[in-house]
Amino acid sequence: MTGQPKRTRVVVTGLGTTNPLGGNVADTWDGLVAGRSGVRRLADSPAFAAFVESGLAKDLPVGIGGTAAVEPSEVLERVRARRLDRSSQFALISAMEAWHDSGLDVPQQAGELDGDRVGVAMASGIGGVQTLLSNYDALLSKGPRRVSPLSVPMLMANAPAATISLEIGARAAVNTPVSACASGNEAIALAADQIRLGRADVVLAGGTEAAIHPLPIAAFANMMALSKNPNDPATVSRPWDTARDGFVLGEGAGALVLESEEHARARGARIYAEVLGTGITADSHDIAQPDPAGKGGTRAILRALEDGDIDPARVAHVNAHATSTPQGDVAEALMLHATLGSHASEVIVTSTKSMTGHLLGGAGALEAVATILALHHRLSPPTINLDNLDPAVELDIATKPRDLPLGDIVGLNNSFGFGGANVAVAFGSVG
Repeated sequence: MTGQPKRTRVVVTGLGTTNPLGGNVADTWDGLVAGRSGVRRLADSPAFAAFVESGLAKDLPVGIGGTAAVEPSEVLERVRARRLDRSSQFALISAMEAWHDSGLDVPQQAGELDGDRVGVAMASGIGGVQTLLSNYDALLSKGPRRVSPLSVPMLMANAPAATISLEIGARAAVNTPVSACASGNEAIALAADQIRLGRADVVLAGGTEAAIHPLPIAAFANMMALSKNPNDPATVSRPWDTARDGFVLGEGAGALVLESEEHARARGARIYAEVLGTGITADSHDIAQPDPAGKGGTRAILRALEDGDIDPARVAHVNAHATSTPQGDVAEALMLHATLGSHASEVIVTSTKSMTGHLLGGAGALEAVATILALHHRLSPPTINLDNLDPAVELDIATKPRDLPLGDIVGLNNSFGFGGANVAVAFGSVG
């Protein structure tokens, strides 16, 4: 009787992002380590100017958000940008940075790259909502003939993934996971599966979102999900703090290039980290509220550990989902204690949403970039605005940059979304 076939190892060779802290990975990492907030008043954002001028913004219950630090129009050629929803613009910018970072855009580094073996998994929780709403406005005010013929290919949820596939010539599966705020992390899990199943050698994975618009803001605010704290915008996103009262909406994207280890080493690629294990579950509890005991998230983390054959004692760092909501932050703390046991109090935990706000379908991907960089640099970014820790949260939360241990360590990236979606991805250090 033969043993189990050797499992394909999946590694990360490229990173890209554009978000409220920076228009690229380097600026984002600098902002995270410095504990800088990317949350600002929407009235100061160029992308929100039209809503301010129209009067739509004046009665909104929330006037802050994590708007992009660099406008896509500063990066993309004007005509091309006009043919893409803002969510696709973010996705393309982050994907091209990751692709370049991996060296796959350089023939000497890419080797014999076969497009039939290249895939894309780019997620979005909401999709092209800005295109949908702007064209509906045009329909009402100017009639059907003023609706753009590009509306459907711009607003469809898989537009970001399709745009990237056209850019890099990906002809394996091109997927768009949609699981609310867990979407970006689920795309990474799906990409790893595609490689392990032998369906691709390379998959560009991530998530994107561009929902800072009066309608989503009003909707989230009316369901009591957004913070209405009137103080300095930089201080409002405060995971685990006793004064937290909801999340801050953010926008942007994150992207990773995943490869089979064999493919990456054959072309001499730099490897940031290994994707060790993934776990995906559902709560079946409520359409919006998490299971207060965190049972579904607990199972997702346990599955990620089991998938990667990971001893919980190897986990050194967690980039928590922690959105700054009263119920969700406590539930996640319970999950970590249930999965890591007594070791949970020794793990350095952070929530980068304290600086970026919540990117919804892009959150898991941006936070995967942060988790990988934390392992790569052996440094945990801080959680800012944590002045009074909720006594129900018994975790070692970094409030300033903290060194991570040397040796073989694991970082967990957790994402949870409306509909009861739970995704955990475990990354392993290299070198």
